[in-house]
Amino acid sequence: MTCLKVPVIDVQNDNFKEMWPSMLLAIKTSCFVAVDTELSGLGARKSLLNQCIEERYKAVCNAARTRSVLSLGVACFRQLPDKSENTYLSQIYNLTLLCMEDYIIEPQSVQFLVQHGFDFNKQYSQGIPYHKGNDKGNENQGQNVRAFFLELIRAKKPLILHNGLIDLVFLYQCFYAHLPDSLGTFTADLSEMFPAGIYDTKYASEFETRFVASYLEYAYKKCKRENCKRKDSSSQHLSIEFCNYPASMSRSIDYRYCSLADTDHNVADTNKVQVCETFSAYGWCPNGVKCSRSHNIDLIIDEDEKFKEEKRKKRKQRWRRRKNAEESRRESEQGSPGRGKDMEVAQNGEDGPPRKQSCPGGLAAGTVPAPAEPAGSVSSEEGPLLEVESSIDMDREPGSDSATDVKMEEDLGGATDQESSTHPAAPPVETDVGLAARGNALDSDQGKGQQAGADQQSSAVHLQSCSETNTAASAGKQADSQASRSEGGIHRAGFDAFMTGYIMAYVWMLKKEEGRDADSGPWLPDCHNKLYLSGKSVPLQIVKSLFSKSSKAHSQKMKLAWASG
Repeated sequence: MTCLKVPVIDVQNDNFKEMWPSMLLAIKTSCFVAVDTELSGLGARKSLLNQCIEERYKAVCNAARTRSVLSLGVACFRQLPDKSENTYLSQIYNLTLLCMEDYIIEPQSVQFLVQHGFDFNKQYSQGIPYHKGNDKGNENQGQNVRAFFLELIRAKKPLILHNGLIDLVFLYQCFYAHLPDSLGTFTADLSEMFPAGIYDTKYASEFETRFVASYLEYAYKKCKRENCKRKDSSSQHLSIEFCNYPASMSRSIDYRYCSLADTDHNVADTNKVQVCETFSAYGWCPNGVKCSRSHNIDLIIDEDEKFKEEKRKKRKQRWRRRKNAEESRRESEQGSPGRGKDMEVAQNGEDGPPRKQSCPGGLAAGTVPAPAEPAGSVSSEEGPLLEVESSIDMDREPGSDSATDVKMEEDLGGATDQESSTHPAAPPVETDVGLAARGNALDSDQGKGQQAGADQQSSAVHLQSCSETNTAASAGKQADSQASRSEGGIHRAGFDAFMTGYIMAYVWMLKKEEGRDADSGPWLPDCHNKLYLSGKSVPLQIVKSLFSKSSKAHSQKMKLAWASG
């Protein structure tokens, strides 16, 4: 089993200042930076999928003003000039945060986060404090979360997100300034905040790589699997290296083990455990850990590839059938004496596919039963928002529909509009929920991974090559032996940010190979400043319109940023 051991550096209030120099160095020396958030909730789901994008923006703004960011993941990717072209050093940080104002936290959001190992006790005791809205005093000069976000803007690096509209709205409100009232003003501000561009890996997965599902974990595993195939065939492939942190830093590093099943295993074995169709399409299941079906992404991808191969064979058969029919028609028109025999051969013989035979079950002999209905047809009782279909999915065949999941389904487990509670700043937590419900099919060792480490100056750092190679056999065995078939998620802001950056690095490699990455102009022009919109066939463009202007709060912030930068 191939296993990638990813070190995620835990940053909290007691080591934030210690980690500050290395985090800034990682950002400034990177090629691009990937970001992900964990949120306390999102509010009414229907309004978040409003057909009017302006109304959708207002709904997300309302959520950002009343909810909070619980953790921030930052993954910096730097190309290594002395290695192959597609080799990167990745430095990953998971910042545990604590909003110092009252905010709403939704019960199902808590449940989802606990199932994925989020420690609320640590958040309330060690979370890095912050406040939302505009600056208070001379905060740009200090070492705090708002100043860190400003340093990210100053670095002028491409910003990578997955389904990024919600993340961007929360980042703006929580760490930058009060949100503008209109979407046009918001996009105008973003275009100036990140001049190197904003890139959405969900958009890239849907419209560039054309994956049949585009939720984060699926897209990451799909890219990783395809990359391993490219490496095995000696083609250009992506290589990721990490810092080799000394033992003295071990208490601050959480090693995430992301296994990849052998690609040459018997696909027929996937039939032993039935895949959860809802999780397969959306990356989320209403039954969570109690689901009796598999949430294993490798099995899901196996099924998708098997279905794709069956479709390819059927297309080939249809093509041959049409070709034989055309040849027979031409011979018939020419009055060929052997046309009767040739027609029979074309239909039943060696030169054509076998004629369909009727059978009692209504299935052709030797054919595979049609796949079950895609998860997009699940009723609303099965889970929130599953009845919503993207307009781009209407032309897809059953079983190959693209997921129309939204940020709340990936990050919050599809929490519904159940009763929420308002929490005062830093209330005590009576029960230890940090270790509850850990473990999943891909990252079963996360409970065992020691939280350790801190990043160092790159001049003093040693590299540990983890570029899709086999790590110690014991690590693979641990991950395999503890795998739970009903768990699929490895959600944590830091690791999610790494997966997001990995996807974009892989897409960039493909674009360069196709010659579609322009030497001049924006980085990755096909994905430049395009945010995925659930239920829409076109992305949201991050541009400053001739009919909109930047917000006053943003203009003041920019002046302060560059004056003090």
